[in-house]
Amino acid sequence: MSTSRLPHHEQRILDELERELRRDRRLNRRLRTLGRRRRLDPARILHYDPRPLTVAFLLTVSVALMAAGAATSEPGVIWAFAGVWPPALFSVFRLLCRWTERR
Repeated sequence: MSTSRLPHHEQRILDELERELRRDRRLNRRLRTLGRRRRLDPARILHYDPRPLTVAFLLTVSVALMAAGAATSEPGVIWAFAGVWPPALFSVFRLLCRWTERR
């Protein structure tokens, strides 16, 4: 690869490509956030707004894991229940809060 200047027509093509890429907002956003890790934002968690189907799914999985854990006494199943149960309760709580809010 040479270090000399590009010919005029190639430089013009390169400039046009750069101009087009700068106009792409989605690409700019992705490049800006590239390498950044999203930190856990407590305010975002507190404003979680679950859907009823999500809550029903979490509760169903929790009850199934609780029953399986009680029947088999397998540590993996019990730990899975311990991991699913708190988000299920939090989702139920947030859903009930949303339903009881005055609008």
